[in-house]
Amino acid sequence: MRNAVTIWALAVAMGFAGCASLARSEEAPAPAAITYSDDTPQYRFFPGDEIEVTVFSAPELSRTVTVAPDGRIALPMVGAVRAADLTAGELQDALVSAYAVHLRTPELSVTPKTYGSRQVFVGGEVARPGIYEMPAQIDALQAVAMAGGFLPTARRGDVLILSRASGRTQVSEADLSPRAMRAGLPNAQPLQRYDVVYVPRSRISQVNLFMQQYVRDALPVQFSFYYDLRGNRNY
Repeated sequence: MRNAVTIWALAVAMGFAGCASLARSEEAPAPAAITYSDDTPQYRFFPGDEIEVTVFSAPELSRTVTVAPDGRIALPMVGAVRAADLTAGELQDALVSAYAVHLRTPELSVTPKTYGSRQVFVGGEVARPGIYEMPAQIDALQAVAMAGGFLPTARRGDVLILSRASGRTQVSEADLSPRAMRAGLPNAQPLQRYDVVYVPRSRISQVNLFMQQYVRDALPVQFSFYYDLRGNRNY
């Protein structure tokens, strides 16, 4: 009986500790706005983007084109030219080189006109996992907010961001914990199209399973209290 009382006391203490942990997590400050500078990565074209190409030295060649699914745009005289994963300046240089074969002094400009779908996937321990359209350039914390915010079971200090760059998948970590936010740590790296933000499950979220399997069900006396880390206390 003494062992049962001891286990009961430990379980209740763990429950109140969970309450305190949740209260602290709810004090997280609002996401900071992304600050733009000359170091902010330039936008790179993607299939579905619409581009206006103005050829000043031969206006009849000017076109508004859409980047095809294969990443190319079709223009008179030069045919298909790769545009995907290029900045406006890089594409302009590529077109000047292509038209130099046909024009003596090609002068042209490349201007983004409209942008295709800009979606990110937010998964793991968030309220509403799924695919979301980015309304602007946002960071991982703002993407989580679009997905309904963190669940109490989230491990906010080890959020994973998967992105594709130069044909490779790159994985980085972001510390989105309240402590990091208060300290002003740099977590506002802008997300790119089709990035994946994954919020892992915290280790403490396994306490409910432990209490269910090894405490509540094992007690020789009636013990109906357990603490649900998702925010519910049950009696």
